[in-house]
Amino acid sequence: MHLLLRTLFLLMNASRRPKLGIWDAASLPLRVLPTDIDIAMHVNNGMYFSLMDLGRFDLMARSGTWKAMRRRGWTPVVAGETIAFRRSLQLWQQYTIETKVIGLDSKAIYFEQRMVVDGEIYARAHIATRLVSKGEPVSQEDILREFGEPPAGLELPEWLHSWRETNALPGARRPAPHLWG
Repeated sequence: MHLLLRTLFLLMNASRRPKLGIWDAASLPLRVLPTDIDIAMHVNNGMYFSLMDLGRFDLMARSGTWKAMRRRGWTPVVAGETIAFRRSLQLWQQYTIETKVIGLDSKAIYFEQRMVVDGEIYARAHIATRLVSKGEPVSQEDILREFGEPPAGLELPEWLHSWRETNALPGARRPAPHLWG
């Protein structure tokens, strides 16, 4: 909710920015705002993922896939994410969110996103996303039919397959009891 207005502003103004294809890399220039920081006066670790949502929405809006998804009743959801930090983003600092689809498999579309300052990576995340319609996953066949085939040579790094397998929770139709140990 805290980024709702920024997200709406981004979606409304995306048509003023250069067009992209969904398989292109997107760069979104931003500045660290007071609402992005914590008591230590830097971007809170949890806020990075929220800010990266803006980068994915920017890519989807500028490539036209956001409108196509909305027309078909598809909604993007995050299925898993991992992040590594190198440096902290400070109040009022300018940075860019670099976003690229790096592959897909039968269950997810994978993004790599980076927070970059003066050409240096401050944080990098990998996000597995799904598209859902009426609570059901959209098939990869339908996604590719709507958005086109990925570029030749686009292959998901092997470690991401392992990461998804070891971190995934059971599907929503299977039990996932809370038991320690």
